[in-house]
Amino acid sequence: MTDTITAGSILIEKRTHLPNSMQLQSEPDSSGWAPLNGTRPAFEKEVHEAGWTFFFMAGAIQATVFGFDRQKTLRAALRRLIRNVRSHNCNAIEITQVSVKSFLKVPYVSVSAHARHLQKGLTFAGQIFADAI
Repeated sequence: MTDTITAGSILIEKRTHLPNSMQLQSEPDSSGWAPLNGTRPAFEKEVHEAGWTFFFMAGAIQATVFGFDRQKTLRAALRRLIRNVRSHNCNAIEITQVSVKSFLKVPYVSVSAHARHLQKGLTFAGQIFADAI
């Protein structure tokens, strides 16, 4: 999954109920989250046509992880972001920026995102998961 994470990626928690027309791009990875199929405009159109709402939570969240293995550091950053999203009782995350830099020759990955929540209806009713991290 980390190979496909770029700005604009939307990840959905595997236990999330989806409108019948929507499908995850692939099986969820070990974190239990997977990217959505299709383009963002098509996704937003499907959500609207199904009578669902894709809530946007104000306030960016960010995770920075140092390490020499880019894939491992990216996975660690995503795990941190997912914990944050779950703490807000949300079931989706929208990646807004992924950057790879270094500090004193030690590489790091920084990922920014926004918590999102997909549900049927117009009133936010965040789901609480018993086994949230």
